[in-house]
Amino acid sequence: MQDSISKQGPPEAKGEAAGELIVPVVAQELEVNKRTVESGRVRITKEVHEREEAVQEPLAREQVFVERVAIDRVVAEPPVTRQEGDTLVVPVVEEVLVVEKRLLLKEELRITRLRSIERSPTAHVTLRSEEVHVERVPPRDGQ
Repeated sequence: MQDSISKQGPPEAKGEAAGELIVPVVAQELEVNKRTVESGRVRITKEVHEREEAVQEPLAREQVFVERVAIDRVVAEPPVTRQEGDTLVVPVVEEVLVVEKRLLLKEELRITRLRSIERSPTAHVTLRSEEVHVERVPPRDGQ
């Protein structure tokens, strides 16, 4: 056998190096195909039956009456909504601007008048008066 190996060439040329063995690896592949085959059919039919029935059911009806009652009263805080029998009372409030002038008594001035009569001392005063007399004089001769 050695002769046949030497005729084909050295072992390195075939891939069989010193102590090396080549093992072929084989893989299988699977291919799956499907096709639709009719194996039977189904028919569905539908039949509708109608009938009338009389139904009497009482229906409730509510009416609402709104009554507006003017109050016009100053309150410190908004009143709460309340129930009085079948009536719901809903307070309606409005803010109003109040400008108010007030008189504030800040102080008082107390003025007391005392009248006393005092005797004044005697004083000597010189008083003058003038007196005027008017007299008519006739004109001069020759003028």
